[in-house]
Amino acid sequence: MTSQVVPFIINGAESRPEKTFDVVSPGTGKVVHQCGVATETEALAAVDAAAKALPAWRNTTPGQRRDILLKAAEIFEKRRPELASYMIDSVAAAQGWADFNISVTADLVKDVAGRISSIAGSVPTLADPSVSAMVVKEPYGVVLAIAPWNAPYILGTRSVLFPIAAGNTVVFKGSELSPKVFWAITDIFKEAGLPDGVLNFISTDPPHAAAVTETLVSHPHIKKINFTGSTAVGRIIGKLAGQYLKPVVQELGGKAPAIIWHDADLNIAAEQCALGSFMFSGQICMSTERILVHKKISQDFQKKFVEKIEAMFSSKGDAPVLINANAADKVKKLLKDAVSKGGSVVNGNIDAEEASKTRLRPIVIAGVTPEMDLYATESFGPSVSLIEIETEEEALRISNDTEYGLTSAVFTEDLRTGLRFAKGIETGAVHINNMTVHDESALPHGGCKASGYGRFNATNGIEEWLRTKTITWRS
Repeated sequence: MTSQVVPFIINGAESRPEKTFDVVSPGTGKVVHQCGVATETEALAAVDAAAKALPAWRNTTPGQRRDILLKAAEIFEKRRPELASYMIDSVAAAQGWADFNISVTADLVKDVAGRISSIAGSVPTLADPSVSAMVVKEPYGVVLAIAPWNAPYILGTRSVLFPIAAGNTVVFKGSELSPKVFWAITDIFKEAGLPDGVLNFISTDPPHAAAVTETLVSHPHIKKINFTGSTAVGRIIGKLAGQYLKPVVQELGGKAPAIIWHDADLNIAAEQCALGSFMFSGQICMSTERILVHKKISQDFQKKFVEKIEAMFSSKGDAPVLINANAADKVKKLLKDAVSKGGSVVNGNIDAEEASKTRLRPIVIAGVTPEMDLYATESFGPSVSLIEIETEEEALRISNDTEYGLTSAVFTEDLRTGLRFAKGIETGAVHINNMTVHDESALPHGGCKASGYGRFNATNGIEEWLRTKTITWRS
């Protein structure tokens, strides 16, 4: 409803600034709700609230934090239909993708709740017997969390969950494309009993984003930052954080390769690559963007791959929806450039007229070479490149011939071959006989190179938000 305004939550209270912007569904083109425009005033208020809440929150017991998180996980499940509707409305997510987001989020919250009691320091033995020491772990303080729109419950929740579990307080800046999702995350933790000021949510429109972000990053109370989003924006965040000497955890873009070796099970490979390439319209940082297929089985794989794609998108009305028309135009431009330089379309039609400017059916391009923009640029849409290979060395060279390094996949029936590839591929994760899209609470998640640094999830995810303090004393 256009009259509905998504509020901020600052120090436990909801506020609605007079100035708002429209949130438009990419699926229908209609305004689904509005959101307040945060300025430096709201940003400073959020930081102030987080700073005032910090002393009490950092001194809570592991059990107190655990119980709040477990309650939050229950509420995520209880409010599932409501939560799914926000994601479907704002980013045109399919019901299955929304449900998956909520399920993974609830599991993540429960997993982290169970890890809080494992936070521990150490008592090292020193060179001088008359001197004793202990190394304690303590939270950084106030954390800035910036989350994207594409898997908003998972990525939004993890951005605040790990810092909170470690005893930090948070200023949460959510994408303007799905603000109601981020309001809901904050509201759930509030309902679960999180004290006022521990988690504060704001959002803003693009014209105000740079000023608000710099206000937050530069603030003396902000001690560490996490950002999930594009590599282009990640570079800006990294530069800004470096200017103010603030540590950052970043998960950025990807150009994930999948190697199909000559002994691969082609049914599994084709199915997993179809899912990895086109799940949520390819708008996932881990999406399969390049398929490196051995020349011996290239034609057989291509046939099965197209069959799997056609089975996934069997009706005319189920063309994937992208977040906006500009995203669809970007993909088409990359594809047309590839075709103009010798690439061939083996599935789909670049010029097909869809019912909406935000829709684009899956397109597969064969014969992609380094001269094409598609070879190096993340499309972040329903397209994938096919590249033939003959040797392991060639497969690794092409896999690593990218600035990105988030995730990858290898398909082979020989585990030794798969492990050789896994050791040689420069990505934060390698999945053997599974798609490139894989993220769960037990596995550290993050990339290398231009895909970012630091890790979310598992024990690593909590340790990112703790720093050590050495204390010594002479007997």
